[in-house]
Formats: sequence, structure tokens, C-alpha cells
Amino acid sequence: MNYGYIRVSTITQNIDRQMDEMKKMNLLTEHIFIDKQSGKDFQRKQYQRLIKNLKKDDLVIIKFIDRLGRDYQMIIQEWHHITKVIEADIFVIDMPLLDTRNDEKNLVGRFISDIVLQILSFVAETERDNIKQRQAEGIKTARKRGVHLGRPKFVLPDNFKEIVEKYKAKEITNINAAKLLNMNQSTFLKYANMK
Repeated sequence: MNYGYIRVSTITQNIDRQMDEMKKMNLLTEHIFIDKQSGKDFQRKQYQRLIKNLKKDDLVIIKFIDRLGRDYQMIIQEWHHITKVIEADIFVIDMPLLDTRNDEKNLVGRFISDIVLQILSFVAETERDNIKQRQAEGIKTARKRGVHLGRPKFVLPDNFKEIVEKYKAKEITNINAAKLLNMNQSTFLKYANMK
């Protein structure tokens, strides 16, 4: 059985491009599993349904490797589970080298796919490390220049002290005080209790 898997990160994102590719692969709509959520892990409802349906020699088709997930280490583990434990195949449309099917046209598909996936994983991991290093260097340089990093400091309204005094004297409630200062109640209480 051939199955398609489509994922977008949010409900508002469009699945049409991925769906068009699945239709070109002659997949029936009921054999296409669609998740509209982050790829940070594999705890996705439709993905889990797909895995439960998979049997030996079935095929999972995805448009891009990152639709499976965004962490390459997790992708490798999941890839291993599908291809080695379940003994199903995977085909990535936009990267034909990632095709584990063994047939007369693709005799070494699984071998080549495993190598390509390992290379992609290494490159992604290296790039993540490089990004972290560049971020750390950028933060260090910015701090040396005296640049404030993080959230901007909250600026209290000019009449904050006066309103807090009225609140502490029980002339007004914290709800009224927050409204007068155009703040939410929890923010008002946080700063009022610091004074």
C-alpha cells in the first residue's frame, strides 16, 4: 500500500503544493495523512495514524524531507524505525536519492538513501552548531558595545507612583488602578508590590 504524508507548521498554511504532488503519485485521498502542526517531534495525530497503518513493503511518500520533521537526529531515528523495524519504504519526491525501494530500477536504493540521510544529518547538525556559535559571538560583541539584549525594559507611566499610593491607601481597587494606568492587572500588582 502507498501512503502520503503532508505536514505544514500551522493551521493557516496551505497544503496545496504537497497535495498536488501526492495526486501526481496517484495516491487516494484516504491514503494521505495530513498534520497541521510543528515538526518539533513525532507526536502528531495523523503521523501516528500513518505509522499504525504501515506494514512491511508499504511505501510512505513525502514531498520534502523536512515535512517528516525538523530535527535530523529524530528524522534518522524515525527513518530507521520505518525502514528497518516496520520494513516499509520511504520516497522523498524532491530528493529522488532518498528512495529506499529495491527494484530493478533502484537496486541500491536503501543503501544510497541511508548514506544520503546520514550526510544530510551531518550537514544539518554542523549548520545548527555554526548558527549557535555565530549567535554566541554576536551576543558577546553586542554586550561589549553596550547593546541591551532581550525584552525592552517596561517603562512605568508618569503617574504610576501617585496611583500606587491611592491603591495602597485603599482609595481605589487594583482593577481601577490598572485601568487608570492602562496596564493589565497582573502587571500593575507586580510593580505596585515592588514599590
